[in-house]
Amino acid sequence: MEIPAINLKAIVLVHWLLTVWGCMAWLPSSFAWGNFSVLAVGVWAIAQRDSIDAVLMFLIGMTVTILTDIIHFGIYYPLSELVAERGRDTFRFSAGMAILSLLLKPVSCFFVYQMYRERGGDYNVNFGFPSVTRNRDAYQSIDQQDQSTSSPNPFNQAQDSKSGARSY
Repeated sequence: MEIPAINLKAIVLVHWLLTVWGCMAWLPSSFAWGNFSVLAVGVWAIAQRDSIDAVLMFLIGMTVTILTDIIHFGIYYPLSELVAERGRDTFRFSAGMAILSLLLKPVSCFFVYQMYRERGGDYNVNFGFPSVTRNRDAYQSIDQQDQSTSSPNPFNQAQDSKSGARSY
């Protein structure tokens, strides 16, 4: 089964629109700042088509905003009786769009990860920490001697015929 190719522009546009609609009624400015900052990194990933770093930062930002969106919804979602009757429809629309954005983010992260791999990223994300591997293809065995050296002396120093002190 082949994964359909989703354009990065479509992902950024859909999340931008849902974030704008989600910020209409009840979410704090920290929700907007976090999501719009990540979407700005997404615009950077669109502008630099060969950049692996831009796509990786966009992917990491999207995964972080999943967590922050859940925290924002848990803290700022008002009780239904606290919402004024006049703004109830606006609140419902705004909450629905913010929740839809949150539900689409894991799917978007999957497609952004596919783009990361297409641009040459590794399958595993390396943060620069040293790791131990079992791949020993690059090692030479100690039992085999290299035949390319011409002298048996590995340090290639000239042998003195005198056993006395050397002058430097």
